[in-house]
Amino acid sequence: MKKKVLVLYYSQTGQLKRVIDSFIKDLPDSDIEVDLKPIKPKRDYPFPWPFYQFFDEFPESVYLDGCEIEEIEDIDKDYDLVIIGYTVWYMAPSIPITAFMKSEQAKKILKDKPVITLIVCRDMWVLAQEKMKEMLKNVGAIHIDNVALTDRGGSVASLVTLPRFLWTGRKDAFLFFPPAGIDEKEIERASRFGKRLKEALKNDEEKIGEPLLKNLGAVNVNGKLIATEKIANRSFKVWGKLIKMAGPKYSVGRKVVITIYFIFLLSLIFTVVPLNIIIRKVAYPFQKEKIKAMEEYYELPSGR
Repeated sequence: MKKKVLVLYYSQTGQLKRVIDSFIKDLPDSDIEVDLKPIKPKRDYPFPWPFYQFFDEFPESVYLDGCEIEEIEDIDKDYDLVIIGYTVWYMAPSIPITAFMKSEQAKKILKDKPVITLIVCRDMWVLAQEKMKEMLKNVGAIHIDNVALTDRGGSVASLVTLPRFLWTGRKDAFLFFPPAGIDEKEIERASRFGKRLKEALKNDEEKIGEPLLKNLGAVNVNGKLIATEKIANRSFKVWGKLIKMAGPKYSVGRKVVITIYFIFLLSLIFTVVPLNIIIRKVAYPFQKEKIKAMEEYYELPSGR
């Protein structure tokens, strides 16, 4: 009997779509059918982002408010495996993905189904994935694997290259900064996951509920960033609430608070961020075992 795989995603810049295309390139054949379905917001998000709109989506991202989305059409309710591709917005799954995960349709499609999550982001995805895991649990899905591909530039360089890409659409290298986004070789290498899934589906391994992508380098958590991510998430909650209180979306009140927030962010980048890097390096030898344990936890279910 032919196996059916559903791939759901929202790709604003197109980069996630390219990763997904590589991921599933070798998956379809006479025994495996793949349905590729984008999540479509009723009011789509622009790319490149206008400056204020980029920050105006901040509170709704942080508080997992979602948005209005189109119902997915021509969809089967009996898939053998579901792959959900998403990007990270402000330490959370992108708003359209959150909207889908909180929809009635998600409950119907994902209940009791094995699900693989595929993340494409800058570098901090751990807390977004924890939120995604909770949403998967709420709809009764069985989360069996996670794959995370991150920006080639690293934490510091991407503080410059990623905003430049999102606000201007330019991702080329400039000055001493590397290109923004996922390395082209990594995008090509994502096909290894599809090849493994093809083998697993033919052997009915998806029915076991165990990871299918172990030992393929699916995830690599940088434990040194976990504490920073948790601090940033708490800060996002505070500022997200302040921006919400300033008025409805795209209002003048929000623009005022967003301007203050942006100035605050710049001051952090030039003061707290360098200090934090130094503190992390000094503290690492004393926290090595704790960090290793956190890495192992957040790398589940697929591991390295």
